[in-house]
Amino acid sequence: MLYGLWNDPRYVETAGLIIGALILLNILFFALKGRGANMASAWASSKSWLFVAPILFATFALPKPFPLIFLAWTGVLSAKSFFQMVGMYHRSWFVWVTYIAIFLLAYMIHDDQLALYNLTPMIFLFAIALVPLLRNSATHMIQYLALTLLAFIFWGWSYMHMGRLLGFPGGELMVLYLYLLTEVSENVTWACSKLFGKIRPFSRISTKVTLEGMLIAFVVTMAVAWGFRHLLPDRSEQFWIMAGMAAAIFGRMGDLIINVIRRDLGIKNTGIFIIGRDGIMTRVDKLIFVAPIFFYMYIYLQQTAIPQ
Repeated sequence: MLYGLWNDPRYVETAGLIIGALILLNILFFALKGRGANMASAWASSKSWLFVAPILFATFALPKPFPLIFLAWTGVLSAKSFFQMVGMYHRSWFVWVTYIAIFLLAYMIHDDQLALYNLTPMIFLFAIALVPLLRNSATHMIQYLALTLLAFIFWGWSYMHMGRLLGFPGGELMVLYLYLLTEVSENVTWACSKLFGKIRPFSRISTKVTLEGMLIAFVVTMAVAWGFRHLLPDRSEQFWIMAGMAAAIFGRMGDLIINVIRRDLGIKNTGIFIIGRDGIMTRVDKLIFVAPIFFYMYIYLQQTAIPQ
């Protein structure tokens, strides 16, 4: 069936719970949006996810390879935003090689060429190293090579581990699980940092992140990881704990490292793509470290799990 996952009670229950909660939050924040900048910001965030959540649930309910194509497309759009941010979008050779490489990663996942997937960073480096030779140019090539490799590692090789998760039984649910956890972690961090935050360990990188906000977000994220553990094929304690910790800790790292680049460039945001929020890159930057860490830890825990 075209929407086969809608026959899965876990999927229907999760979709209904999240979309229902978003509707209630939107009603609340709409009523309060005139009561200060914080409420207006909360309204913008909630509104954006009321728009995005149904798209995500509908997309991941589609048969394979549509969820994988969706992930590759978001990776390409993120790479595009990155190139625009660093002023490289006009360097079409580097840009198009990156786009093609990301879709090739998706094909490798689809075709189960995972050994080749692991070699792609070296293959990609060789490919982009040919560009200055073919163009017979050395001007600014150090910067172009470094930034292009960074774009591919972030939005290609690393982020596309979300696509590799689709190969596991129940992979679509795991991908949505990680999206949920990283979004909860980010939004709770921001909200609690505004309300209670005093200690800003990354004050020169992000004023939105405080120690208090991160600690509260860690606790909330772990609670959500436990509450939605039914989305994991294995509900054992070590799996949901690992997922919650990865989302809460490494999700912040992904967001902060992109902020490092933006601060260095003097850029406030990366463009409006989703209603009320920044561009799509900032919606998935939390996953550039979470995806591969969760993927390899999941394999490790499966291999070391004691048979029941």
